[in-house]
Amino acid sequence: MKKFIETISNIWKIEELRSRVLITLSLLLVYRFGAQVVLPGIDTSQLDALASKTGAGGILGILDAFTGGAFAKASVFALGIMPYISASIVVQLMGIAIPYLQKLQKEGESGRKTLNQITRWLTIAICLVQAPSYLYGLGMFGVPDSAFVLGKGLDFIIPSVIILVTGTIFAMWLGEKITDKGIGNGISLLIMIGIIANLPQSFMREFVSKVSENNGGIMMILIEVILWLVVILASVLLVMATRQIPVQYARRTASGGYEKNVMGSRQYIPLKLNASGVMPIIFAQAIMFAPAAIGSISALKDTGFGQWLQTKFSDIFGLEYSILFALLIIIFTYFYTAITVPTNKMADDLKRSGGFIPGIRPGKETGDYLDKIMSLITFPGSLFLAVLAVLPAIVYQLINMDQSWALFYGGTSLLIMVGVAIDTMQQVNAYLLNRHYDGLMKTGKNRK
Repeated sequence: MKKFIETISNIWKIEELRSRVLITLSLLLVYRFGAQVVLPGIDTSQLDALASKTGAGGILGILDAFTGGAFAKASVFALGIMPYISASIVVQLMGIAIPYLQKLQKEGESGRKTLNQITRWLTIAICLVQAPSYLYGLGMFGVPDSAFVLGKGLDFIIPSVIILVTGTIFAMWLGEKITDKGIGNGISLLIMIGIIANLPQSFMREFVSKVSENNGGIMMILIEVILWLVVILASVLLVMATRQIPVQYARRTASGGYEKNVMGSRQYIPLKLNASGVMPIIFAQAIMFAPAAIGSISALKDTGFGQWLQTKFSDIFGLEYSILFALLIIIFTYFYTAITVPTNKMADDLKRSGGFIPGIRPGKETGDYLDKIMSLITFPGSLFLAVLAVLPAIVYQLINMDQSWALFYGGTSLLIMVGVAIDTMQQVNAYLLNRHYDGLMKTGKNRK
């Protein structure tokens, strides 16, 4: 504990790092404050039905988790930062097929700024579709008409749409400012802080259920917490696991009036076991909304097939939902890894820098070798990711825990929390090492 306190003290001694940490905390506080501000014209006392539906888990629970409870509160941040994430994914996927976007990706900083601007405009377009859908959908979520003080006319819808779009743009601005002036990735931190905001309430609901209803008591709570810590450890291993490919570099030195090649030190190319991160889960989660939506189409709604689709794929803890979800994650893991890990470009860069993999010819053979290795390590990585994604459904069925608490045992929520925490710690660690302090995982003593 003493060493930990010393490390925190070292962080505070670095003026730039201290300033960045304070800016990050301040902007996160602004975001959490905004999540509590309800849209004008809505009676907050009549939102209990919406809160109970989101608190019970399910698809609405996932949406509410990513907005930090703003979805259930009909807040000005009800759409959260997810429209920006959706726009980023669309732009990234379009970059595969559209030459103009491919050209921008290769133009460095200027191209990145143009892509960011395109992403921002696409975010506004997505918000203009999602905001009216959310407002009109509140009635379907159990909010009575009497909750709308001004009614559901255009004099309420138009200002509310403007406020919701502005809320998302403001949240996007906060994320970008955290990235530029603070510590860590701002957009990811906003999502993580929203997820963590629901953690205490979910745990207390599970605690009350186990203790007051004599459903296992304190011992079962202890077992659940230990299991949760084990799952977190497994998630950390998945995020950090790499396959190191040895690389040999040749360097030229002058000796005795002439030059000769001297072999340099051996280095490694780290290929991540899960190179796609949480993106396969996000892609699969988006597609999993489709079956229930198809079942609700008027032409199928009254048929047995339509009712089956609605019933089976509205329950995120059901067997059919979990099997399809896991299969989609495996497929999207291969797909996203293929488009984000350019093995041929890695081979070309290696060849230009005078490096080679021992026993492998530079150029095309190196690219094929790296591609083969990525395919081999992606398979166990995708399986691990799929198991982690459906783990909430597994523990819910086996232990019969609260649905909102079960969501923290895997899936996108847990991986985002683990990934963002590791990334932020690595950035703090870099500041400490640059100022001649041991890193976060070290003793915390000042290096003399």
